[in-house]
Amino acid sequence: MNTREWAKLQESLLKSQLKVIREFLRKGEEPKFKPRKKRKSQMNVTYDILLSAKKPLHVTDIIARAKQDFSLTLERESVVSAITKKIKSGRMFKRVAPNTFDILDGPKENSS
Repeated sequence: MNTREWAKLQESLLKSQLKVIREFLRKGEEPKFKPRKKRKSQMNVTYDILLSAKKPLHVTDIIARAKQDFSLTLERESVVSAITKKIKSGRMFKRVAPNTFDILDGPKENSS
């Protein structure tokens, strides 16, 4: 196929697409697809869990709460690895005991 034939093919494809768009605009209908809801990342879920707990949690508890509260199955090694990366970069989390994490400068329970 030479360049001229390719250009004619592209022109016919674009005309077809433009026809569909113009028809859509005339009808004023909403698109038939529904945009996907943005899901929370595992770290955002972990952060939310620790925030609502208001205390440090062991990774086992974090995983259990993710399943219960968010219907999300977290892999233990993946969660620990991701949290450890955040800790090493000085963001979001801190380790308070082996495999036990808290939010960096997060809210604490009153001990009065």
